[in-house]
Amino acid sequence: MRRAPLLSPSDLAPGPALKPSESRIRSPWLSRRVQLVLLHSLSLSRLVLAAIFLLTPDPILRAGLIALSGLTDVLDGWIARHAHLTTRLGALIDPVADRGFAVTAILALLLDGLLTPVQVCLLMLRDVTTAVGFLVSRLMPTFQLVEFKARMLGKATTAVQTVTLLAALLAPMFVRPLVAIAAVLGTAAVVDYSRAVLRARRVQT
Repeated sequence: MRRAPLLSPSDLAPGPALKPSESRIRSPWLSRRVQLVLLHSLSLSRLVLAAIFLLTPDPILRAGLIALSGLTDVLDGWIARHAHLTTRLGALIDPVADRGFAVTAILALLLDGLLTPVQVCLLMLRDVTTAVGFLVSRLMPTFQLVEFKARMLGKATTAVQTVTLLAALLAPMFVRPLVAIAAVLGTAAVVDYSRAVLRARRVQT
């Protein structure tokens, strides 16, 4: 069975007629292709923020970069849903950019001594596990058609992870309990994600 391409012709075809309430969200003078390019550029901007994070030692500026990264993550998701710009390519770019910034920030804080190796392992538990699971699933024919979607527990883990990074820079006394919460949520997210994938596989077979 052939796999669907990341961008299908329907992704680039003109969207449905706009309702008055949607005219402020979707610009009528921009083609769908241009809108997708702008949206994907917004997601990829987190990789630029990650590079800036590495280049600056200022904790306030780094905290601002973390907050800005989180804002772009929320914003591109909101735009994709409300402007009907969700695509398979966008669903791949968004988590790659998101995790790229998070992993860069975590490792940078480890090198600066603001996080311990154990804390880094706990913070990255969910990311490493899901990355390995995704790669393995892409190699298994029975899972190749399963669509991977964000889950609520995963979003909660990401939120706590972001707050933990801010605490490491601005309020170190809160790092230890936040890491513990992130580890618990991350473990639960991995279990929840695995169950969702298995259910989707059974439905498609």
